[in-house]
Amino acid sequence: MTLPPGQRAIDGFPRFGTHLHRPPPRIPTDPVIQIRGAVIEPFDVPLADLAMLPRRELAADFHCVAGWSTTNLRWEGVAFGTLYDLVLKPKLQPDKTITHVVFGGLDGFESSLLIEDALRSDVVLADVLDGRPLDPDHGTPLRLVSPSQYGYMSTKHLCAIELCTSAPTRELGAATAVARRGLRGPLILRHPRARVWEEERHPYLPAPLLRPFYRLFIKPGIERARTSPSTK
Repeated sequence: MTLPPGQRAIDGFPRFGTHLHRPPPRIPTDPVIQIRGAVIEPFDVPLADLAMLPRRELAADFHCVAGWSTTNLRWEGVAFGTLYDLVLKPKLQPDKTITHVVFGGLDGFESSLLIEDALRSDVVLADVLDGRPLDPDHGTPLRLVSPSQYGYMSTKHLCAIELCTSAPTRELGAATAVARRGLRGPLILRHPRARVWEEERHPYLPAPLLRPFYRLFIKPGIERARTSPSTK
C-alpha cells in the first residue's frame, strides 16, 4: 500500500473537522441542495430527485490534512460531474464560464474547488458509506467526496452548491466561529487546491515543516499507524 507523502494509515474512520465539540446538525425532513451563483435563477434539487440520477460506486482512500489516512472506503452516490452535466449546466447563465464551485454544509462549513477538480471522475456526492446510509458523524444525508484532495475539501451534510465565475473573495464558512478564527491563523490556512499527492497542505509554508504541527490535532488513540514499510 502506497500513501501520499506525510500520511499514515489508521484503523477505522474517525469523525473529523473543526466542529468536534458540537453535535452534528439537525437534518431537514425533506433535504434539498440549494443551487446558487451563475445560474439563470436560483433553484433547489431535492435529494429525492438526486437519487434518481445514475449512481456511482467508488472505492477510495480518505486523507486528512492532519496526516492520517483511512484506506479502501466504499462510497456510493452520484458523481458530481453527472449532476453538473444533467442538471446544473442547462441552468447556467449564457456566456458564463464557471471556474470554481463552493460546496456548503448544514454545519456552516464550506469548501471551494476549482471546476476541473470538482469534475474529476472520482468526485462523488455520496449518501452511502461501506454499504450503509451515511451516519451523522460522516455527513448524513449527503456529502462531497473528493479523494485526491485533503479531507477538508469534502464538505459534509451538503446543502448548497454555488457556481462561481471567479475565486470566491468572501471568507469561507467554518463549522463554528472559533474554528473560523482558527482558520485565519498563519499555520492553518487552507490551500486552494489541497491535492494530497502534491502535499498541498498550506498556500505558503512547505509541507514537511507543517507535518509535526498538524499531527497535534489528531485525537488521542486515533493514530495507530500500520507497520507496513510503505506507511512509515
